[in-house]
Amino acid sequence: MKAIRRFNVRSVLPESISELGELAINLRWSWHTATRTLFEETAPIRWEQVGHDPVALLSSLSADELSRLAADPDYVARVKAAYTDMQSYLTQPRWYQQWADEVDGTVPSSIAYFSAEFGITEVLPQYSGGLGILAGDHLKSASDLGVPVVGVGLFYQTGYFAQSLNRDGWQQETYPVLDPDGLPLSLLRDADDKPVLVELSIPGHRTLRAFVWKAQVGRVPLLLLDSDVHENDPDLRTVTNRLYGGGGEQRLLQEMLLGIGGVRALRAWSALTGAPDPDVYHCNEGHAGFLGVERIHELVTQHNLTFDEAVEATRAATVFTTHTPVPAGIDRFGVDQIRHYFGGDNALDGVPVDRLLALGAETYEGGEAGVFNMAVMGLRMAKHSNGVSKLHGIVSRDMFHGLWPGFDDSEVPITSITNGVHAPTWVDQRIFDLSDSYGPLESSSAKIAQFAERATDEQIWGLKRELRQTLVEMARTRMRDSWAKRGAARPELGWTDSILDPDVLTIGFARRVPTYKRLTLMLRDPERLKRLLLHPERPMQLVIAGKSHPADDNGKRLIQKMVQFADDPEIRHRIVFLPNYDIGMARHLYPGCDVWLNNPLRPLEACGTSGMKAALNGGLNLSILDGWWDEWYDGENGWDIPTADGIADPDRRDDIEAAALYDLIENRVAPRFYDVDEHGVPRRWVAMMRHTLATLGPKVLATRQVQDYTRDLYVPAARANHTMADRGFDAAKELAAYRSKITSAWSTLHVDHVESSGVADSPQVGDTFHIKAFISLGVLRPEDVDVQVVYGHVDANDQLSNTSTYSLHVAESYEGGRHRFEGEMKVTETGSFGYTVRVVPTHRHLTTPAEFGLAVNA
Repeated sequence: MKAIRRFNVRSVLPESISELGELAINLRWSWHTATRTLFEETAPIRWEQVGHDPVALLSSLSADELSRLAADPDYVARVKAAYTDMQSYLTQPRWYQQWADEVDGTVPSSIAYFSAEFGITEVLPQYSGGLGILAGDHLKSASDLGVPVVGVGLFYQTGYFAQSLNRDGWQQETYPVLDPDGLPLSLLRDADDKPVLVELSIPGHRTLRAFVWKAQVGRVPLLLLDSDVHENDPDLRTVTNRLYGGGGEQRLLQEMLLGIGGVRALRAWSALTGAPDPDVYHCNEGHAGFLGVERIHELVTQHNLTFDEAVEATRAATVFTTHTPVPAGIDRFGVDQIRHYFGGDNALDGVPVDRLLALGAETYEGGEAGVFNMAVMGLRMAKHSNGVSKLHGIVSRDMFHGLWPGFDDSEVPITSITNGVHAPTWVDQRIFDLSDSYGPLESSSAKIAQFAERATDEQIWGLKRELRQTLVEMARTRMRDSWAKRGAARPELGWTDSILDPDVLTIGFARRVPTYKRLTLMLRDPERLKRLLLHPERPMQLVIAGKSHPADDNGKRLIQKMVQFADDPEIRHRIVFLPNYDIGMARHLYPGCDVWLNNPLRPLEACGTSGMKAALNGGLNLSILDGWWDEWYDGENGWDIPTADGIADPDRRDDIEAAALYDLIENRVAPRFYDVDEHGVPRRWVAMMRHTLATLGPKVLATRQVQDYTRDLYVPAARANHTMADRGFDAAKELAAYRSKITSAWSTLHVDHVESSGVADSPQVGDTFHIKAFISLGVLRPEDVDVQVVYGHVDANDQLSNTSTYSLHVAESYEGGRHRFEGEMKVTETGSFGYTVRVVPTHRHLTTPAEFGLAVNA
């Protein structure tokens, strides 16, 4: 029989320790060591049994156990102190409040952060990999800084998946069902205590309904939409059953619920709590792109704007972050699918389906007809866009260049903000404790800097061995569990007691397993790898983890190949593959590794933050110069693996780069690790650890990342939003009218003739010459456009680089819409110099001349 209603019954907390409930429901405990220690010491054995989940821990305690705790004055005092500390954290001004008081002009009162996944804690497994971990670290750091962010995502009933291996080393997936009532979540309810329901109309005159669960991430609320609503049709109840599961229809429904439903959840949240509507909408990758469609719908129906005016108002407040360096990583739907879900009776008021389709159309050279591209829509619907490292910004500008024809890659309006990681989550507490022994400091950055500066070589090296020992113990436990699931009997597992050695050079590699991350690059020469693992004087050991998408059989084959290599009795004490990589494993893995290995196919790593986490624990990176490492490698914080750029044969490229990897480990990494003095300390290695902590520490922090977003993207977006909305959206109407005028006339523009005078045969720096450009503008006026000289270095093929622009002024107008523009140019640099002339739109509300993607070149 099936229950018609479900309850999660929890013990009633005695009054004297009632604050435990609030401490448990706020996910700050996931990175606040003192609070986590309080729960651990409440019932140590039970804490392990419930997987370090405070809500489950409290639910498991009997009334007698709780009464005994409530009668212990020392325990009660600790609870009160922890609660007081949390309240201070939640209410006292932090960086953002102080900064906002000092900065001139408008700052955001609320920022909505949309993401398909959030990795906050392993207790709430709503993430698959780096995108979710980044989103979780973004929320945690926003909380620490006091930035007024509210997160929006989906609640997946089975999360991503739990990974195990069969006897042959093939990945197995299971999907444990999560009970939200038993998690650190609370159901959003209205004034009558009824669950808030977000509703979307879908084809067939059906309704998709979703509950809204709230996770409290320190100061930041995270709203998660859940389609497991009894009133939904059975197939709709499972829309959010699995992260990145199902086919195209389910993915489309998930993304509609995330974007459209997410905006509606925000409105319900504001109505119930009085929280301000967001000034900024941050779309973390294209999955949430439909948020812009819902905001257009709101503006048309509630503020009487036209579609075009609503687009301008929506764009102003939107920030879009792209994380993918390859077109294959982008969600794309068929045009017919979009028509089915957004057309006919199901059309959103004010959003004609043909106008919607135009937002995601690949109308550029190399684009595919009949496709709706979520990243393209995200870029078209955001006034501010960014990649996640400097190199990824370059890759993104090249990848999406087709949306801005007539502009150089460097002018494509996609900037970059390099990712960071949340130090309190990823730095082992023992590092902070040793730092605090030299004087307590508040910020993680200051603690790390003090540790690097003041700890002795002996202290640093002794602590690193302790962290390595913790990793070894964790690996042995997990390997025993893994082999038991693979069918091994307990008497067969004695060898697992000797897995790994806390005194051996330990290299870590833990990633998702798409092909480009090259999990098995290290296996290109298995015999050479064996020799490195078993070297008599300078051995190394490998700790490897990672999940492959359930539908990616190629990724599973890579895992199987690695597992079968690691199963070899000759080397299995030196290499382990740990299944079910999650946040809990990572907290031991990063601190325990001496070296973090990363060998993607350059430049396909957008950023990659795992090496950042290792660096904050004194680990040295051994990596391809890709993502963040390309930006911050300095020759003393690790090693760069040379890349065989330009080699078309992928097997040959892998062979070359694998050989380079082996050479580095054998000739540079291992010798330095084992170069110890009479005290057993490798002084040069420890010097590299210090340098890494001191120089990378401030850079790789998510607090730096969130501050960058705040200053560089959130504030401009909030100000643009206020400008657009002021005085009844006058600016949005003005800009929409200008865009319409420019777009309709643009095809008639052309540069008739350009001439220059005053240039000597051998010009010198400082020489001046005069430029005249005759431009046919048709119905447009000279003030509608900017006629620019684009100048810079020129190569043998007349291609300009390192360009700058200079605007010409209108000198004379003629009949037929023809005008002469002119100006004086000064030669400022030596070498090969060239220029051209182009016409671009200009308007006071444009962020960049490239914003409309319109340019006419001579």
